[in-house]
Amino acid sequence: MTDPGISVVICVYTEDRWEDILAAVSSVRAQSYPALETLLVVDHNPVLKDRLEREYKEAHGVRVLANAGPRGLSAGRNTGIAASHGEVIAFLDDDAVAERDWLRRFAEGYADPRVMAVGGRTLPVWASGRRPAWFPEEFDWVVGCTYKGLPPGRVRVRNVLGGNASFRRTAFEAAGGFATGIGRDGDRRPLGCEETELCIRLTRARPDAVLLIDDRAVIHHRVPAPREHFAYFRTRTYAEGLSKALVAKSVGADKGLESERRYTTRVLPAGVARGLRDALLARPGGAGRAGAIVAGVLTAAGGYALGSLRARRGGPTFSVAPIEGGTGE
Repeated sequence: MTDPGISVVICVYTEDRWEDILAAVSSVRAQSYPALETLLVVDHNPVLKDRLEREYKEAHGVRVLANAGPRGLSAGRNTGIAASHGEVIAFLDDDAVAERDWLRRFAEGYADPRVMAVGGRTLPVWASGRRPAWFPEEFDWVVGCTYKGLPPGRVRVRNVLGGNASFRRTAFEAAGGFATGIGRDGDRRPLGCEETELCIRLTRARPDAVLLIDDRAVIHHRVPAPREHFAYFRTRTYAEGLSKALVAKSVGADKGLESERRYTTRVLPAGVARGLRDALLARPGGAGRAGAIVAGVLTAAGGYALGSLRARRGGPTFSVAPIEGGTGE
């Protein structure tokens, strides 16, 4: 496929991010490879929906929609997919801005008809102006960003990261949409893994599918001040363990934890070693980074253990619905 039409979906939920939302939409409208349309999906917030409709009333190519499913990011994305018209659907976080060639890099990836998904690189924009000295790059996924340990360039991966990703429409036709009950619900619970579960489900439905990350498809993601603190770090890593347990229950531990095994046995030990070395050399934050890596592993493992126990006892589940609507181009 050459020059696919790309619809961009931005899920929003709070007026507290008003300026961020406007910046995200502006970055899409400034792309060197123009988006076919931008869809703002509002998560059960009529006040925000009305305000956005007024803001973009005269804007060509921007549509404002209400989440047609249950509260949460997954249902919002599914609403956007169903309402979109592009051959490819891209997703951008509501507190992120995309670099000018973001969509162009995505489009290039789909020149190969086997490619079903293309993700990009997400860089943190710290509220304090710089990375906290104790915060390890290996755990940047905690704040929704690309983490140290992912291979550089355009590479094949098990799963893309949801805040900076795109999928061919036929991927959803083959595998269904994002699972509800597993991902985020505003700020109520910092869960995740919905894109991991979808990507694994996709490659099972389409064994020939190729999923890529191209680190030239760059977005800049704002990290608010509360997420720079260790309390959030601990909560988010614990929630990741809970989410991974749900994914493992759905797709099996072998596939559900395939990438995590390499991460925990190679990437994280190397990060601890670097932190301890920096501490010995009296470099700022070295001991803190080493300690944070160990703490992150332990809290994620604790969340996984509890999530697995709950799953065996018939605890929280999630559901996948087929995507209806969407016309393609």
